[in-house]
Amino acid sequence: MARANLHPEQHLVSRIGWLRAAVLGANDGIVSTASLIIGVAAASARPADILIAGAAGLVAGAMSMAAGEYVSVSSQADTEAADIARERAELAANPEAEVRELASIYIKRGIDPTTAETAARQLMARDALGAHAHDELGISEITTARPIQAALTSAATFTAGAALPLGIVVLAPAGLLVEIEAAGSLLFLALLGAIGARAGGAPVLKATVRVTFWGALAMALTAGIGRLVGTAV
Repeated sequence: MARANLHPEQHLVSRIGWLRAAVLGANDGIVSTASLIIGVAAASARPADILIAGAAGLVAGAMSMAAGEYVSVSSQADTEAADIARERAELAANPEAEVRELASIYIKRGIDPTTAETAARQLMARDALGAHAHDELGISEITTARPIQAALTSAATFTAGAALPLGIVVLAPAGLLVEIEAAGSLLFLALLGAIGARAGGAPVLKATVRVTFWGALAMALTAGIGRLVGTAV
């Protein structure tokens, strides 16, 4: 049995597309919804009003995340498509120049000129556009933009994240809502940071502290604004 079959490799970078959208969506869902709830609660609003505000924030946020991800990733996909079309035209117009261009990339990576040209010709004989897309443009199966996947992932994870602080509104006593909401949401954020770090192979402590810090800052600011507005009213 070949050695490669005995030791298959699974690289974490293959998860980067969906993982980025998932962590961003869940993090935004927790932070924005918890901050909104804490801000409204700090203004001495009624529990029913707090629940309505949180539910509205969940729906609006999920739609905003889906639309934002779709538009931004679609822009990336359009740019990739334009570069691929330009590369296809260049290959048709002057294939020898494209061989030299691809070979020069390999030479810069440390391959000797003769081997670099041989490799360029062999790769282009099999899939010229794919070779240039990968090595010249940096476009591969892993990094290719997927707008629909990004939009659905962000919307779903935002909804899941936002549901956690919204559930606290239903369960927590009104007199301690702000404190329990803040503590519970920070716990959710810490857990999210740890899960995201483990899934991406990153340091768990660093990711957890980073996510929790920014969440705590957002909640503190909205709580302060809520108290100011509540006092003024």
